[in-house]
Amino acid sequence: MNGGDLVRSVKAVSLVGTARGLRAVRASWRHRRADSVGLAQRGRERARVPGCVVGVEPGPGGGVVRFERSRLRITVTVSGAVFWGWDGAEPTPSYGVAGGCPEADPRAVLEPDKEGGWRVVSERATVAVSRLGAVTVCTPGGVLLRRDVPPRWWEPEGGGVARWVQRSEVTADARFFGLGGRASGPRLRDGTYAMWNTDGRRPFGPGDDPLSITMPVLLVVADAGTHLVFHDNSWDGTVSLREGQEGAGSGHDRPGMSELRMEGGPLRCWVVVGTPARVLHTWAQLTGPAAVPPSWALGHHHARQGAGGELEVRRVVDSYKERALPLEAVHVGIDRRAARQAFAVGPERLPSMSRLAEELRGDGVRLVSVVDPAVRAEQGDAVFDGGRVIDAFVRDAAGRLVRGVVGPGEAAYPDFTAKEVRKWWSGQYEERLAQGFSGFWHDMEEPAFGGPSLPRSARHALEGPGGDHREAHNVYALCMARAAYEALCELQPQERPFVFSRAGWVGMQRYGGAGSEEVTAGWPGLRASLSLVIGLGLCGVPYSGSDMGGFDEDPSAELSLRRLQLGAYLPLFRTRSGERAGRREPRVFGDEVLAHARVALNERRRLLPYFMSLAHLARLTGAPYVRPLWWGAPEDRALRDCEDAFLLGDCLLVAPVLEPGVVRRTVRLPRGRWYDTATGAVFDGPGQVTVDAPLSRIPVLVRAGSVLPVRGGSGAIELEVWAPELGRTGGGLVVPEPGDGREEPEVERYRVRWSEGRVVVEEEGERAGGEPLRPVHVRGLHTDRAGRGDHM
Repeated sequence: MNGGDLVRSVKAVSLVGTARGLRAVRASWRHRRADSVGLAQRGRERARVPGCVVGVEPGPGGGVVRFERSRLRITVTVSGAVFWGWDGAEPTPSYGVAGGCPEADPRAVLEPDKEGGWRVVSERATVAVSRLGAVTVCTPGGVLLRRDVPPRWWEPEGGGVARWVQRSEVTADARFFGLGGRASGPRLRDGTYAMWNTDGRRPFGPGDDPLSITMPVLLVVADAGTHLVFHDNSWDGTVSLREGQEGAGSGHDRPGMSELRMEGGPLRCWVVVGTPARVLHTWAQLTGPAAVPPSWALGHHHARQGAGGELEVRRVVDSYKERALPLEAVHVGIDRRAARQAFAVGPERLPSMSRLAEELRGDGVRLVSVVDPAVRAEQGDAVFDGGRVIDAFVRDAAGRLVRGVVGPGEAAYPDFTAKEVRKWWSGQYEERLAQGFSGFWHDMEEPAFGGPSLPRSARHALEGPGGDHREAHNVYALCMARAAYEALCELQPQERPFVFSRAGWVGMQRYGGAGSEEVTAGWPGLRASLSLVIGLGLCGVPYSGSDMGGFDEDPSAELSLRRLQLGAYLPLFRTRSGERAGRREPRVFGDEVLAHARVALNERRRLLPYFMSLAHLARLTGAPYVRPLWWGAPEDRALRDCEDAFLLGDCLLVAPVLEPGVVRRTVRLPRGRWYDTATGAVFDGPGQVTVDAPLSRIPVLVRAGSVLPVRGGSGAIELEVWAPELGRTGGGLVVPEPGDGREEPEVERYRVRWSEGRVVVEEEGERAGGEPLRPVHVRGLHTDRAGRGDHM
């Protein structure tokens, strides 16, 4: 616990009332005292470096290089991922790596290198270790991708946790992406980024860091190639980045730099090399495939801030129905002024929720329940009493129950890093399912967000070895999502679970998605939302989004509409309303604006089969739904620097309006031919074009030759095919949704070509050469070549 927590607690006195504020101050003082006793003072420290090589021990996939003061294990897996760990660190146990230790590639061997070093040559990369411990990663052709200088440790003289630093160099033209969900990006500029999940800024904006989902994962894109680096360490730390600079004329290049500092070990690292698609595929194999959300979860959600009862839920649904606005889910929130606990919306508050849920399900609307980790710490509370029986709650170093402050009372927090606690917590979801809820939204604002709820000395099981909150903080929300996912798999084995969390860590895609509530008011929030989704996708979390609206006191009609238009093309599409009548949704700005909103929501519903296909492909390949423009051409420097547009799958290019008053905007195109889906105008990339962006829509372009699965008028899947360039072919994949069960769907593959002056669509596979069984609508055949737009 640091002084900032005390300051926030003192501020709480004026913000939330004297009684609660004083309780928060007392809790902060208790936690500070616990830390002063439970955390050893560092005192004098001794610096360490590996020293010189003294021997090697070859093994499967690599081996061990022994230095004077440390040892380095290198392993190349059969998937092509490269692991190295210092001081005896192994690939597992790990919260980020799925399953057991990945199988080593027997073809990769440790062999002598020049100047007394060693190297491992694999199919996708060559890893060289110098005699002093520098690790260099090159392409199979020998082109440098990154160089890690020998790490440094600082160990307390009396023993204890060592802190360490790892400095790395990349090529001068390289660009950095990732580090989880960042509001400033998606390209990460020079600066220092914290590795401690935090929710101190509400709402967040482009300049805020850190946020609630930080990950020590960097995707580095350069002319020489793309690589991903993951420092498998959940401790508090920072990543400092500095982009390189290429020399002009005969000047020397200045390489890009990254520096990772961690407050604890181990020092272990994973590196994956290849094209962006190959890198994310290997990354998904390493950290686990993404959970596929149920089909309804890919539609439009609406969240109500505050604990609205049955009447409020009906009011929201009826208001959407009256305005003919599509709605697939309503999120029932909590009242932050009341005593919050894990399942604050109980049967006594919503006595007819199961009946309401059944009625709404008949109309195609599902209910989603909020879940908090905070459990009211009072005898007589069923959840609290049940948890104490199995000693489920977090304790401090002295063995005392840690109590935080929420609402008007105190709360205890389950230790989700213990298997038996997750099993106990799993039983709590059965009540919600019985009430008719179809999914769960984890709103974790205490242990997972760095608030004053848990001292850093608090003890956690960490799957057996034990440790304190400094190591468990970043994975707390990940373990809670795991508990929910495993519970729903057991309670509803025939249905895919729906869980999304506001906090998490590497591997959270295995259990669901990620969502952020508070996006800054005004236009900057649009860029922050887009940055968060792209960053998470490049870190392996394909299903994510942030709330569209609900936090402006008086948003303009234009801003509200542009939010809807952007959100309609993001994986998790959720609007939000506040408790005051003036902040309710859907807003009423007049018939014209309402008509434009209806178009955006209807287009989202029409594209649901495409989103469903992207969800299944993300599980199979690791490719995110939302991708940066450089996804297919990372060598294109202009695309690497483009942050105001994105690809939705392989087919669509979306160019949202991010500033007020814009009715025309420039769009940078990747290579190939593109059609404007609204006007049919044709554009050829690469290059910049200017397109119309009226208030009624945002520019959406489709790649020539695409096969786009859409929802037809009858609700069945139809194929929208866009003509390829003359003399060229196209195609696409469609994953039809067999239902919300766990059956493995069949992937339909289609080929598009010109034949005798007409576009022919053929199904591949078992029905190779046969005509598609689904209705086909070919577009782009009668485009006016004179109206191709203004090229720049």
